[in-house]
Amino acid sequence: MLNSLARSAVSRVTDPIGRGLLRLGLSPDLVTVIGTAGVVAGAITLLGTGHLFAGTVVVTIFVFFDLFDGAMARARGYGTDFGVVLDASCDRIADGAVFGALAYWAFVQADQPALGLAALLSLITGQIVSYIKARADSVNLRISGGLAERAERNVLGLVGAGLAGLGVPHVLAVCLWVLAVLSVVTVVQRLVQVRQAFLRRETPAGGLVDG
Repeated sequence: MLNSLARSAVSRVTDPIGRGLLRLGLSPDLVTVIGTAGVVAGAITLLGTGHLFAGTVVVTIFVFFDLFDGAMARARGYGTDFGVVLDASCDRIADGAVFGALAYWAFVQADQPALGLAALLSLITGQIVSYIKARADSVNLRISGGLAERAERNVLGLVGAGLAGLGVPHVLAVCLWVLAVLSVVTVVQRLVQVRQAFLRRETPAGGLVDG
């Protein structure tokens, strides 16, 4: 949902940065890999060890690389099929690192199994949300939108972790449980969108389709 609402405003900021990175000789694919490596390193070494505020700062910095690679592709005038697959794969790796690290910290260090469960639910359902869209695209069923897409996962997860690192009580649990519930709803929402797209494609004008 935030993806569609903020896309034009974000592009006005990221597009000049993308052009600058191209002038430095960097490629969108390299920026994608650097951003993902930074997110994974920050999540494992900081979020996973309980340094929640510092981890949030580091991870957030590298999350922005996911915006810059797209801006670079636009500035260059073209993207590649490999870049599309690389970007989507790296997004899944980064999400797994962040929510996996939060789950590890909650289960192992903080002794908060309910919080760990919320992190795992957010991780699993978030991956399913993205998987449904990818599989729908692969069979030419175009869907878009949802209550909890990647932007919402990043905002709720990182804001919750950052505020928890500053000592705000219960905020991480609230953010993760809200995200888990929204993600479950989004899984259902995406499946309904796929079904509707299928029916639109398969139903002749004025006709009906079984199923």
